[in-house]
Amino acid sequence: MDLFSPAFGLLFWMTVVFVVVFVILWKWGFPVIVNMVNNRKTYIDDSLRKAHEANERLANIQKEGESILQEARDKQAVILKEAAATRDAIVAKAQEKAREEGNRMLNEAKAEIENQKKAAISDIRKQVATLSVMISEKILREKLNTDKTQMDYIDRMLDEVSSSNNK
Repeated sequence: MDLFSPAFGLLFWMTVVFVVVFVILWKWGFPVIVNMVNNRKTYIDDSLRKAHEANERLANIQKEGESILQEARDKQAVILKEAAATRDAIVAKAQEKAREEGNRMLNEAKAEIENQKKAAISDIRKQVATLSVMISEKILREKLNTDKTQMDYIDRMLDEVSSSNNK
C-alpha cells in the first residue's frame, strides 16, 4: 500500500527535485529548446519561401522557354519559306537557262545541218560535173573515133559559135 500512499518525506523531496529540475529547465533548457524550435520554424519558413520563389522562377522560365520555342518555330517557318522561294527561283532560272541552251544548240544544229546540206549538194554537183565530163568524153570518143568525124564536128562547132556571135 505504500505505492498508493507515499510518505510525506518522499513527496517533499520529489517536489524539491521537480522544482529544481523545472527551474534548471526554465533557466537553461526551455530557452534553448524554444530557440531551436524558432530557428527550425524560421528555416522551414525560409525554405518554403525559397521553394515558392523557385516555383515562380520555374514557371517564368517555362513561359520564356515556350515563347523562345514559338519564336524559333516562327523563324524556322520564315526560313523554310525563304528557302522554298529561293529553290523555286533557282529552278526557274535553271529551266530558263536550259531552254536558252536548248534553243542555242538547236540553232547550231540547224546551221550545221544547213552547212552539211550545202556541202553535200556541192559535192554532188562536183561528182555530177565529173561524171558528165567523163560521159561526154566517152561519147565524143566514140562519135569522133575517126579524123573525118572530128573535123566535121569542129566545123559544126565553129559555125555555131560564129552564128551566135552574129546575132
